[in-house]
Amino acid sequence: MADKDIFYDNDSDLTHLDGKTIAILGYGSQGHAHALNLKDSGCEVVVGLRPDSSSRAEAEGEGLEVLDVAEAASRGDVVMILLPDEKQAEVWESEIRDGIAPENLLMFAHGFSILFGQIEPPAEVDVGMVAPKGPGHLVRRQFTEGRGVPCLMAVEQDASGNARDMVLAYAKGIGGTRAGVIATTFKDECETDLFGEQSVLCGGVTELVRAGFETLVEAGYDPRLAYFECLHELKLIVDLMYEGGIQGMRHSISNTAEYGDMTRGKRVIGDETRAAMRQILADIQSGEFAREWIAENRAGAESFQRMREEAEGRQVERVGADLRKMMPWIEGDGA
Repeated sequence: MADKDIFYDNDSDLTHLDGKTIAILGYGSQGHAHALNLKDSGCEVVVGLRPDSSSRAEAEGEGLEVLDVAEAASRGDVVMILLPDEKQAEVWESEIRDGIAPENLLMFAHGFSILFGQIEPPAEVDVGMVAPKGPGHLVRRQFTEGRGVPCLMAVEQDASGNARDMVLAYAKGIGGTRAGVIATTFKDECETDLFGEQSVLCGGVTELVRAGFETLVEAGYDPRLAYFECLHELKLIVDLMYEGGIQGMRHSISNTAEYGDMTRGKRVIGDETRAAMRQILADIQSGEFAREWIAENRAGAESFQRMREEAEGRQVERVGADLRKMMPWIEGDGA
């Protein structure tokens, strides 16, 4: 098993979690899925939340034991931190650190806090990661339907000598080994995740959509047509790529669209864009982005909030809000 880099059900053993209490800190998208899947897998689970958390009633309604964060961290033999990246360091210092005993397994679903030194676990603690490659509602739904969502896994620190077996058992408990769990490192998971978000999935896509919408509107076209062509229909294309890759998508569109794709796409995403992507990756690798994001939050996130407000006021948002009222089937789509 040591030579493998992808693991399935037969490679993992839930008995490694026998007699262990798993503390899930946070009950958001991933938190609720991890807690419920582990509970259904027969594991002993507690959930750690703030006393005033709006999620307490929801978690208790699912039959989960809910404790304050510090108490849950102290109770857990395995402690999974599923709090926002920008909150983890503060909560670690104030409510988690003192409850982590030697040879406990400290878990993450993203490498940010470990890679960029926001959390520095004691040397006698195991540190691992299980990162599902899908949102929490999908992790939960696939589990209840007898399937699973692929995961990444990593072991950063193995004080007990059993960290990998424990991490794989956790991955099995949430259903990941049903689909496959790929071994990686905290560094590679975190850097590729941040790069994908910034350059393609979020930053790249939103700026591409806005640029296309604004180009058509500035040329005198009806903003409603611009919205349909540059934003609304994006879901169709993304779904086709999700199901069959880029060539699968091209097989499904018209010949005209495919020819336009292959002959014009590189004019939009050219050498300048690729150079910008390389610089974005360099800023992630050097820690420059992490330092900027940490400083932003320490300063009260005023610039972040201002950018949010400015984005909400753009024409594409106003036009889209009106058009979506014509399409009631969109509400809750994908949930």
